[in-house]
This record gives sequence, structure tokens and C-alpha cells, in this order.
Amino acid sequence: MPDAMVAARESKAASGTAQQVDVAVVGAGFAGLYLLHRLRKSGLTAVALEEAGDVGGTWYWNRYPGARCDIQTIDYSYTFDPELDNAWTWSEKYATQPEILRYLGFVADRYDLRRDIRFKTKVTEAKWDEATERWQLTTSSGTPVSCRHYIMATGCLSAPKPPEIDGVKDFEGKVYFTGRWPHDGVDLAGKRVAVIGTGSSAIQSIPLIAEQAAHLTVFQRTPNFALPAHNGPSPSDRMDIFQSDRAAYREQARQSMTGVPYPQQTVVSWQLSDAERRERFERAWAAGDLVHILTQLWADQGVDFNGNALIGELIREKIGAAVKDPETAAALMPHDHPFGAKRPCLDTNYYATYNRPNVTLVNLRQEPIKAITANSITTARRSVDVDVIVFATGFDAMTGAIRAVHPITGRGGKSLTDVWAQGPQTYLGVTVEGFPNFFMITGPGSPSVLSNMAVSIEQHVDWVVDRIAALRDAGFTTIEPTETAQAGWGRHMTDCSMVTLHRLANTWYTGANVPGKVQGLMPYTGGVGPYRSICDEITARGMLGFRLTGPNGAAQCNDGEVVRLQPDVRLVLNLLTSLNLPPIESMGALGARAFVNEFNKGRPAGRPIGDIVDGTLPGTDGPLPYRIYKPATPGPHPVVVYFHGGGWVLGDEQSDEPLCRDLVRRTGMMFVSVGYRHAPEHRFPTAAEDGYAATRWIAEHATELGGKPGPVLVAGWSAGGNIAAVTCQLARDRGGPEIAGQLLVCPVTDCTFDRPSYNDNATGYFLTRSLMYWFWDLYCSPADRTDPRVSPLRGNVAGLPPALVVTCEFDPLRDEGIAYAEAMAATGVPVEQLRARGHFHSSFAMVDVVITGVAGRVQMAEALRRFAGLPPEVGRGDEDSHDHASPGHRIAAAAS
Repeated sequence: MPDAMVAARESKAASGTAQQVDVAVVGAGFAGLYLLHRLRKSGLTAVALEEAGDVGGTWYWNRYPGARCDIQTIDYSYTFDPELDNAWTWSEKYATQPEILRYLGFVADRYDLRRDIRFKTKVTEAKWDEATERWQLTTSSGTPVSCRHYIMATGCLSAPKPPEIDGVKDFEGKVYFTGRWPHDGVDLAGKRVAVIGTGSSAIQSIPLIAEQAAHLTVFQRTPNFALPAHNGPSPSDRMDIFQSDRAAYREQARQSMTGVPYPQQTVVSWQLSDAERRERFERAWAAGDLVHILTQLWADQGVDFNGNALIGELIREKIGAAVKDPETAAALMPHDHPFGAKRPCLDTNYYATYNRPNVTLVNLRQEPIKAITANSITTARRSVDVDVIVFATGFDAMTGAIRAVHPITGRGGKSLTDVWAQGPQTYLGVTVEGFPNFFMITGPGSPSVLSNMAVSIEQHVDWVVDRIAALRDAGFTTIEPTETAQAGWGRHMTDCSMVTLHRLANTWYTGANVPGKVQGLMPYTGGVGPYRSICDEITARGMLGFRLTGPNGAAQCNDGEVVRLQPDVRLVLNLLTSLNLPPIESMGALGARAFVNEFNKGRPAGRPIGDIVDGTLPGTDGPLPYRIYKPATPGPHPVVVYFHGGGWVLGDEQSDEPLCRDLVRRTGMMFVSVGYRHAPEHRFPTAAEDGYAATRWIAEHATELGGKPGPVLVAGWSAGGNIAAVTCQLARDRGGPEIAGQLLVCPVTDCTFDRPSYNDNATGYFLTRSLMYWFWDLYCSPADRTDPRVSPLRGNVAGLPPALVVTCEFDPLRDEGIAYAEAMAATGVPVEQLRARGHFHSSFAMVDVVITGVAGRVQMAEALRRFAGLPPEVGRGDEDSHDHASPGHRIAAAAS
């Protein structure tokens, strides 16, 4: 827009009283522009307040050499209007800043959005007025704004972080910031240039600066992973998919994990050979696609340290091959964080630039900057003469962009800065308790920077505008999240962060780049599609977690937590629901067994261990199969007799193999999984008696099986937990064998169905109340159900071995498991309980699927080792091969 038009509009806005609008928006970038469009379509009056001189947001300010997006531009685009999609064609795979800025200008013109934007206007204060139920905004242009709703569309990376080096003010040369690059460019020809920082903006700009400067010195504190962009025209294969069905392509993006339509990988790293992994990596490296390499190599790359470390090694190989000087190459190789835990960068000739004779890398880990003088930068080892300093030191991300704009004062005089003093607290990353009618687009607590921002912005804007319109139509005037909902979202955020490896890196995702900032993972790591479904669920459940008020005391409050399940449990259950499977109990015993066997074929088999041996042992009425899982370490090992789940009807000695493998790795103990006989062919008390007979025989033959002689341990899951508990009672009463401890995971302990957990979790969590009825009916007649051999809670629980009893919050069997633990403890039996919040009955058996179960399985392994008299250290599988002194091993220990 011509400056004269901007000035005229500002002059007009500066006259008169406060501008009255339904909604005030801060920012005119991707989010602000779409907000204006949607608000207008919803019949709401709005104004956008923009500090810059034109539209563009971060793309208005970030004009440094080489500035580009790192999401392919066919994805980094608005999708709300198919005609807009057809009207604009991107010239490159990764568009440059000028082209993106032209695109945003094109959008502003196409929808006539500039007439509702006040440029060169900064909000200097915002206060919630209780009496009028409106936000009162003070602006730098002199004209205040009064609005019912106040929306921050300030972007996640729009508050540059100031330098933290002594002497910056003493420097007499030119100083530039990549985040505020001069609009008319910078001539660096013949200059001695210093670039401080090696984040995304530095990695994009360094190759171009090196081509101009007489000499370039790069000061690097932390190396980043960088990947070749291979920029050029949009890839034909991707364009073919896009053009064949644009609507489907866009919808897949909205439901995906990242906002880019790639499928979920299912194969895990240890299922692939070295050659297969390398072939996948080379294909991704050649593709030059950040989302591809972050999601499409193997399923465990973002959640498992070992699966992730394989990628880091391959990238370091690439760096070593590209950079000729070994010392420089080594300094450029990241070792302090998992790949993807920091935002990897896309580059064009970045590593090759260090082969130029006019480029020097200074490793600030070895020689930190001591001071900046009038014409030089001094480190612990050298003084570098420079004419120009470019600070590529990043942003005060996510929260800084909001708090830096102005003071925000909510209900009761609450200051947002004070409320966020210990880190941002939000509901959905969109709203904050105590700040009515206040919204953030892609704020802290939303997918934001871990997603394709274009997709997340549209989802946020649509949801927020729809809520404001619905509020108006229902006659309410305020909307605000409840304390319960906000605290619950914080717990869900923490649960999600434990799934991925992001928590293991010091990065701007956590605020670690800003001195004094409270650290915590700010973006939502649960994925774009799941986040969208949560927002939709809140709406469907009557605005769950929100308090609405209106005239004459009208109020509505549907308090509660929207997500109580662990994030990966929620995904698993949603997937199972989408399959629309018939109830297992409707299949009959044979059909159910066939279904479970087929279902198990699609799961990860479990990681390598030492050895697996199959055999049979003599039962009371014939041979019983068993499978031995042995550690990779030399034996003999303590023996754990394990009983599988399946309601006394399903499963066999192999059906819980992933769990057995995992516990073998973590305990360093030998597991013998027993295939006991099943109902309805063999009803009660067959399974119980088979379990006891097998335990006695295994204890007597431990040495010849390769185990350590002496007391054995017993463990089991579900019905197997029932058999393990019964076996301990029978061994006490029948004179042995000696059992050193028992691990009961979600055990069946009683025949009563009236405990709250049976009612609260009757449906929706895979193990249903009706399925348990079916299991009981097939296994045991009502007359026999109080027998302690099937309801061990009805028996004598004194004098039993030490126990760890594991229960899951969303499990019909939860309360009887807790009751059994408490009954044993009341008699003096040493009992530990693990009450797994947010988990369901199958959580701990779904190894490498339910990642949040890792901590629980670590606790199980520690208990088993303690029962066996072993030191507390739990084996970490492949991680143990790492050098214990290396940073990588310390990260692995934290991750496992």
C-alpha cells in the first residue's frame, strides 16, 4: 500500500473517541489477515492493529539474505478458499521472503482487508473493564480501541532476542539483526563480517553473506542439524498428488500429525537392517523435505533415543563428507540433542560454505566471546577485526511475542506477565483463565511451531471465530476457561512432552535461549489432527472447561478436563474405535482367538534380546508349552515365571512377547512365559492349577533351563495377573516353591462387578464390562467364583511374597487391583502400588505403541530386581552400549 494511503488512514483513526468494535486483532500476518476475513464473514466488526507499515507479520520484518520458509509452499499456504488456491501459483518449492510477502499482499487485496487494518500502530496497554465487559486498548497512534473480544495474532517468532554480550554499544561498525533486516538491503561487499549464531536465519544467510564479504567469521555456540533444501520447482510427484484432488490433500493435512499430509510410519528402527535404514535416509536426504525426514524414516525416530540416534550419526557422516577441515567439521556436528528435538534447518550450501578461504568458524564452546570492542570481537583465544556484526540470535519465542507487545490486565487486575511468571498457563494455547474474551492464535500450549503454521493458524482462527459467533448468538457476553480445565491442559501438555524427545534439548521451544526465562516445553507435542479433535470435542461437550456469562446473571459452566487419557492411549483408542470392530465377545472363543492372533501380527515384536527358547513342561493333565526369554548378558539369571493375559480364554505363551522382551531388557532377568490351558475347553480351576504346576516345575528345573537356582518370581498381566496372585497363595499353602516376589499388572482379583471402576469404565476402553462378563461365564460358574483360586481377594492374603500391583485409571479392573494391594498391605505383606494415571487396561502390554508406559515398566523392572535381591540399576537395553561418559548416554538415561 502507498505510504500516503497508510498515513491518511492513520490520521483518520487518530481523531475522535475510542474506536468501538466487536473484535480487536493484534497483527496482520498470516493469522491476522485470516482473522479479519473470518470475522467479517461472521458479521463481526473488527480492526487489526499492526506495528509494521504493511501486512506480512514475520515476513514483513525478516528480510535477511536467503530468508525462506522451511515447509513446502504448496503446504505453507491458505486453504480456506479453493479459488485462492487456484489464483496463486508458487514459483519455487520453498518460496523466498519477497514472494511470501507478495502472497500476503495479494491475499489482503483480494479480500479487501487493508481497510480494517491500522498500520504503524502499537498497542501500549490493554485492560479488561469489568463494568462494560470490554477490553480497553491504548495505542501508540493516540486513538484508543474498545472491543468485546481481544485476539493476539502476534506470531510465535516475532520478538527478537537482544544480544547478551558486553560491549555491543561500544562497537563502531554496523550492527544488524536477521529478525529486523533493513528493507532496502545491506551491501556487505569487501566487508569483514561477523555472524553470531547458527540457527535457522544464520544457516540460510551465511552462504550468501560469504559470497559478498571479504571475510566472514561465524561465531557458533551450539551446532544445529541442517539438511539440504534442494530448492527448485515444486516436486512433480507431490504436485501430481496435490492437483489430482486438492480438497482431499488439504483435509489429509488437517488431520495429520504435522499439518503436512504424510502417512504415519509403522516400521520401527530395529526392524530394519543397516542397509534398509541407510536407503531410507538417503531417499529423505535427497528429497530435501524437513517434514519427510522428521517423520518418514521409521516410527520411533521421534520417541526413542536409540532410533533417533541412528539419524544423528548419518547426518554427522554427511557433515564430515561436506566439510574438508576435520576440526571445523567436528565443531559443526551436533551431539547435545536428539535430531528434531530442536528445529532442524534447511540449507543451501551451508556446510560447503566452510570450505571457502574467506570463512572462519569460531567454536564458542571452546573460546567464548569475552567482549565486543569498537572494531573487533574478542574471545578467550583471539581477537577478530570486523566491520559488520550480524546477530542471528533468535527470538523470545511464543510468550515473548505476546508479553512484549504491551501490559495485559485481566479480571481483578491480574497481570498476564505475573500469571505467566513461572511459565505460560493456558487452555488449548488459545485462552487463559482470568482473562475473559481474550484469545491467542497458535499460542503456547498449541501445536504452533511444531506444525505447519498455515494449517494450525486456520484451525485456530476458525475455532475462535466460531466460538465468538456462537457466544453472540446464544446471548452470552463473556467466555473464559476454568481453573480446572486449564490445570488439566497443563497436565496433558506434560504427558505429551514425555512421549517425544523434545524435553531433552535446550532450545527456544523450552525458552532455554532467553536468560532468566522459566523453562518448559511450550508447544503442544500431541499433533495437529489430535489437537483438532480435542477442540471439536470441547465444542461437542457443551464448551467443556469454559464459563460463559451474559446479561441479568445468565451463566453456563461445564467444568472439567477434556483429556484425561495419556496422549498415546487416546490415539490407540481412537484408532480402535475407527476400525469399528465387532465386540470380541460376539466372535465366539475360536473367532476371538483368531482375531487376537491376527491383531498381534501388526504390532512391534519387541526389541532384540539374548535368546528365545521354546519347550514344554509337564502339567497336571499333559504337557504345557513355554517360551523362555533370555537376556543378552551372561547367565545364569534370576527366573521370572510369567502368565499372559486374555481372560483365561485368549492368548498363549507368545502373545505377551513385547512385554516379556521389554522386561527382560530392563531387568536382566530370564522370563519363562507359560501357555496354560484355556476356557471354555478347560474351565476353572484348570488355569489356576496349570499356573501353580508350571511354577513348581520351573523352580525345580531352573538350572537346566539356564536360570539361577533358588527362589523364582512370578508375574502376570490381566488374567495372567490373576494366575500369578493365585500361584503365590497356593505355593504358600502347599509348601512351595519359594517365590521371592510378585508383579501383578492389572490383575483380576475378585468376581464382584459393582465397584466404581466397573461402572466408570464399562465401555470405551477396549476391555469392557460385557467382555469381562463373557470371560467369567466361559471360565467359571457362579457357584465357584468365590473360590480363592479364581478370586484371590477372597482368600488368605497374609504371608505372601512382596508385591508390586499395577492398576490403570481407565480399567474396569482398577478397583479390585487396588483392593488386593491394600488387603495384602493390611496383613503386613510389603506392597507397592503403581496407579497409572491416564492409562487403560492394555497400556503396559502395548510396548513401543504406548510410549507413556515406559516409566511404569521401568518401575516394574526395578521392583523385580529388588525382589530378587539385585542392585537397583535397571538395564537400558541398547543404551548400555554407549560410552557412559558421553553426553549421548546421559540423554539416553533420561529418555529411557
